[in-house]
Amino acid sequence: MIKRDIAYKVLEFSKQYPVITITGPRQSGKTTLSKMLFNDYQYVSLENLDNREFAENDPVGFLDLYSSGVIIDEIQRVPDLTSYIQTIVDKNNTPGMFVLTGSQQFELMDKLSQSLAGRTAIIRLLPFSMSEVYKKNDNLNLDSVLSTGFYPRIFDKGLDPYNAMEFYVNTYIERDLRRLINIKDLSKFQTFLKLCAGRTGQILNMSSLSNECGVSHNTVSGWLTILEASYLIKRVKPFYKNFNKRLVKAPKLFFIDTGLVCYLLGINSPQHLQMHPLRGAVFETFVFSELLKSNFNRAMPDNIYYFRDRKGHEVDLILDNGVNITGIEVKSGKTISSSFFKNLKYLSDISDISIKNRLIYGGNKNYIRENVEIVSWRNVKQE
Repeated sequence: MIKRDIAYKVLEFSKQYPVITITGPRQSGKTTLSKMLFNDYQYVSLENLDNREFAENDPVGFLDLYSSGVIIDEIQRVPDLTSYIQTIVDKNNTPGMFVLTGSQQFELMDKLSQSLAGRTAIIRLLPFSMSEVYKKNDNLNLDSVLSTGFYPRIFDKGLDPYNAMEFYVNTYIERDLRRLINIKDLSKFQTFLKLCAGRTGQILNMSSLSNECGVSHNTVSGWLTILEASYLIKRVKPFYKNFNKRLVKAPKLFFIDTGLVCYLLGINSPQHLQMHPLRGAVFETFVFSELLKSNFNRAMPDNIYYFRDRKGHEVDLILDNGVNITGIEVKSGKTISSSFFKNLKYLSDISDISIKNRLIYGGNKNYIRENVEIVSWRNVKQE
């Protein structure tokens, strides 16, 4: 069993808070992590229809059976249960009483903020990171890593990534999302998913997406919100602090997992990805995802932005470190050109705070060049 980097934070919080809430996309390993870390706890899943009906119809009776030392899986199925859990933990405020897991923050977070504010630690568990599944001395192929993605079941069961993502979309994404929103025409939603995949790593143009899907602007907005709440995509805001420039205000769109992107783009092998025109965008998606996982695995807030002004100067990613920022350019090739540093230098020239410059590329060496930290794709993480 692969040890998760976030495990130490979960155990740390379990000694401080009465409730631990582990949220993240379907099949990211929430149940496995919970059972591994709390193997002496009772376990109950609200995916089970009998358990769900019991919890809905008699929440007090349900929690009498599972009042402490319990993992309640898929809590978003009965989100009102959190109000009854609040009563229990307020009466007996013991650390580590409940471990809750849920795969839709759209439903879950509202209830948590109402019922369990200040009583629960919130852990965001994404699919595996590079460091969790690949060793430093592995002879890795970048295109193979990107097209495989990082969902745990692929590694646990040795599944074909393309087939695994097909079943994932059919069983989890479409089922869950159709339950959350009224999708009258599934074919349009499938088209929407594929169009979003084609825009990963790009600035989001809502009007263009709406026109190509043949649905309203409001529908696209709602679908994007649901995808983001399900931890499938992330909209990255532009960085605007300390700049007296006219900046682009639209967010950048990123998928969380490159394997899912490749499936939606019809990329079915590493060789196919190697020649694909969106390979650079898939690579940038990988870099973004690794940086996000690095933060979430330390229970740190999201600090990732991008920069683009009206004149076209763009820095792919910005890390807001508080006292300074890190500008990151992303290049999928193995050869470094001086032209890659142009926008990083521009950002440094117009900023009145300290900037660290970093370039993440498809090669294997780490070094410094022209005051820019060159980082291999194998070593992507936040400091």
